[in-house]
Amino acid sequence: MTKTINKYIDQTNIDPKAKRQDIINTCNEALEYNFRGVCVRPQWVKIVAQALKGAGVKTVVLIDDPIGDSPHTKRMQIAKKAIKDGADDLDIVVNIPDVKHMRWQKIEKDLGALCKLGDTKVIIGSGFLTDEEIAKVSQIVKKAGAICVKTATEKDPLENRELKEKANHLKIMRVNAPGLLIKASGKIKDLADAKMMIKAGADIIGSSNGVLIMKQLRKKYV
Repeated sequence: MTKTINKYIDQTNIDPKAKRQDIINTCNEALEYNFRGVCVRPQWVKIVAQALKGAGVKTVVLIDDPIGDSPHTKRMQIAKKAIKDGADDLDIVVNIPDVKHMRWQKIEKDLGALCKLGDTKVIIGSGFLTDEEIAKVSQIVKKAGAICVKTATEKDPLENRELKEKANHLKIMRVNAPGLLIKASGKIKDLADAKMMIKAGADIIGSSNGVLIMKQLRKKYV
């Protein structure tokens, strides 16, 4: 590891039922453990940005989950508002139906416009894709100007027991998007899972279990 494990973690709370206090609690966790960031849905960006202001913890917003199939104009509208509200990173789901129909030019045009708005991590939904599709979309993500290619959201069809397959996805992404950050997320539940993803090449870990990961790490060295 080239950095302490807490700085890999985007502590995530994208529960549709989350309340304001739940989001504040997530921010407090991120501040306590000095995580890389806090990832939330668009309606919470302003609250998170205010809570994290000056702390060196990024405000990250999830856009257009689970399969990125909203019209381009809506995606742009959500992204622009998120940036206005204080988002540092845009975690945007690629249009997975477009991937499956090989609409490569449409995908690149959509992502290219979004990436111009700010630092963008593109979620490719790798669990839905073949290895060949993962490679192709990773290439497009790099060409579009993103800073990072990301595996999935909480809707990733790969289960926790299939993390070895996700590790393989990370390697494909690294080869096909050289120079970009790689973010692993979806079903990463504990310290062992996080270490597996980092060993496979992840620069960022997206998980709602950041606190558990840190507690397990501390226990290991007590």
